[in-house]
Parts: sequence; C-alpha cells; structure tokens
Amino acid sequence: MENERLDSIVAAKYNITRSKAQKLIEKENIKVNGLSVKPSYKLKAKDVIQYKEEESVISAENIPLDIIYEDDYLIVLNKQKGLLCHRTAHETKTLVNALLYHTEKLSNIEGIERQGIVHRLDKDTSGLMLIAKTNEAHTVLKKDIQTKKTIRKYLAVCHGIIEDDFGTINKPLAHSLGKTVKMYTNDNGLEAITHFKVIERFNSGTFLSIQLETGRTHQIRCHFASINHPLVGDNLYGAKSFQNGIFKGFKTDGQVLMSYYLLFTHPVTNEIMEFEIKKDNYHPDLLRTLNFLRSKN
Repeated sequence: MENERLDSIVAAKYNITRSKAQKLIEKENIKVNGLSVKPSYKLKAKDVIQYKEEESVISAENIPLDIIYEDDYLIVLNKQKGLLCHRTAHETKTLVNALLYHTEKLSNIEGIERQGIVHRLDKDTSGLMLIAKTNEAHTVLKKDIQTKKTIRKYLAVCHGIIEDDFGTINKPLAHSLGKTVKMYTNDNGLEAITHFKVIERFNSGTFLSIQLETGRTHQIRCHFASINHPLVGDNLYGAKSFQNGIFKGFKTDGQVLMSYYLLFTHPVTNEIMEFEIKKDNYHPDLLRTLNFLRSKN
C-alpha cells in the first residue's frame, strides 16, 4: 500500500471504480489521518484511511441462504457461487441484501454496505463464511483472523502438475493500478502467505487443500497464477491460456475454489467452533472438474 495512489487503494478496498473513488475523495468522504487530500496522494506507511459512509439504504432481498449454524452473535453459512458479498456501484443482489432479509441483527462496524461481513469470499468462490450479528462479536472475530487464531482452508483445482506434496507461496501482493480488483505480486506489496497440500494429481491438473496465513484480496488466485498454476476457470488470472489440450471446451462458473473448513473461537462463549463441508456437499463445479480430470487420466 505504501507509495501507491490513494484513489487506487480506495477503489480496490471498497470494490468500486477508480473514478468513483476519486469523487469520494474530492467530496471528502475519504480522508487520510483526518485530513482532506487529493486522489493522487501517495500513501505512507502509517497513514490511516477514514471512510465516511455515503447516505444510502440497503434493501432486504429474499435470496436463499444455506445457513450451517446461527446463534445470537454470529452465523456460519455456505455461500453460493455467483453471490457477491456486498454491493458495488452496479449490483445489489448480494449476500448483505440476503442477510438483511434473514435477520435485522447484523454488525455495522464496517459500514452499512458491509453489515455482518467479517471476511469476504470472491463472487465466484463458494463455501464457509463467518457473519457477525453484533459489533462486539465482529471485533473479536476479525482480530482472531488477523492474529491467525482462526483457521480457514480451501479446496481448489489448478492447471498443471505441482510436484511438491506440500508447499508455501510467500509473495507480497499489491493492487494493479487502474484496475478495481486484480492483484499482482510485488516486493513492495502487503505480506501474503499461502500454504498448500496436494490431494490428487492428474495429467493436466492438481487438486489442492489450501490454508491461508494472511487474507489478501484474491490471494489464492493470484499466488497460484504467479507460479504458473492458475486455478481452473479463473480467466482473470490466466486460466484462459490453458484452454487447449484436454481442457478444450470445458467450462466452469468462474474459478474452481471452495472454502471448505473453518475453525474459530466463539467470541462470547470461548467455545472452539469447527465446521467442514464434506465430500457429498462439495460444490457441483468442483465435483464436475474432478470427475472430468479423473476421466482423462
């Protein structure tokens, strides 16, 4: 983040266009260290970005949710593919809209547009997510993620054969200038560490279990693309270049990536909470990809 333009960081952080970010900064909805600055301001190491939420109303929408667990403080759910966590300038049918239909009790510590959202999953990533119903629970849950007390594991299928049974990708990540979402590896970026274990190898792909040590935007997707093993279906990070050979004509609904395991400490009772999506409930895209690759072995 250091030495990058404020408008680029704001656009990526809040999943908005760069022009929208510039307007927010110019309207003084975005300040740095409490001061008004220009969109071109270059951030320094200890700068604090403050975002004053624009006046808006988030509507409740009847979108089905697969809730695994719920109590007065939190929800664990299995997010479906294709559902954005919170709205952008162009989209409303999001997880937040769905949560507001399900319950009136959600944390708002991150602003009204991100009510309940402790950590995000990309739109086309399915699986387990933590939702906070109170600000107190949200604060504890988020801190536990930052201090690595919470364990999050994913299943993914990448292109190519990874030879090592275990490995770690330790490459800092930064936002691509001029883009609202895409990341790239950069020595001056934020620390990003991804651990992986090979579950199964195929002629042209590898099935992986992945554990995050940090939680940067698109971390898994960008990291595996950086070692020339983009996730199957992830055209943003280069999977399209692998669409010849056995993958010719094979299509998925975005990247084959699923959050399948979550372990955390309950923010009120201190109980250890553990959740895992079993094989019979893997996302159909993941199962279809595995069956396809096994048929080509």
